[in-house]
Amino acid sequence: MNKTIVKVSGLCNVLCILGASAAVAEEAPAWKADLELGYVATTGNTETTSIKTRADVTHESEKWKNLLHFDSLNTSEEDGRSAEKYFLSNKLDYKVGDDTYWFAYGSFDNDRFSGFEWQATAAAGYGRTFLQDRENMRLDVEAGPGYRTSKLDEDLQGDDEDEVILRAYGKYQWNVSDNALFEQELSMESGAENTISKSISSLKTTIVGSLALKLAYTVKYTEQVPSSKRHADTETSVTVVYSF
Repeated sequence: MNKTIVKVSGLCNVLCILGASAAVAEEAPAWKADLELGYVATTGNTETTSIKTRADVTHESEKWKNLLHFDSLNTSEEDGRSAEKYFLSNKLDYKVGDDTYWFAYGSFDNDRFSGFEWQATAAAGYGRTFLQDRENMRLDVEAGPGYRTSKLDEDLQGDDEDEVILRAYGKYQWNVSDNALFEQELSMESGAENTISKSISSLKTTIVGSLALKLAYTVKYTEQVPSSKRHADTETSVTVVYSF
């Protein structure tokens, strides 16, 4: 395996260990998880099957916050698979004040049809929370330096990319009502060779108890892509969410 994968995997493991250590140190840890599943199948003139999964697991204590995220999309058509994406990330925050924190972040992105075999990112930096005085709103903004490796598909011509990047991220949450939550996430990883931006807009509405319905729209834009590949990927999903 490439050394970068080992490094990123090691970073994620370290973050998980630190998060677990923080949980032991604190008397009252708080765990929260959202599990999502979406399934669409069509038959007749066109036969397709799409499966969307997502998981967010958060542990938060007095000084630490750890977020593990997993996202996947698989679409199959009559002539074969047309989409296959897997994304895994882990972020650890250390709170230095009521509204400020340091963070460490690692991610691994595997998109079979993007032209890249995989992309791995590691970053660290400073974050701040705004709008805490508003009962129904919250805004988190963070930025810091990092490193990214992009591995091209074996059947494509070109060089793999290893570069220092600046990672910026923002997340806005608005509790529209007791049963509805709007979220907007924006991220940018910019380096000398390439810049990757992503926007995720979502609206989650409670159905009953711990079950909710979520509508999301994702746009990922890659500035430099292999030949014959598009710069922008979009995804519209409807999923059922189970929170606990």
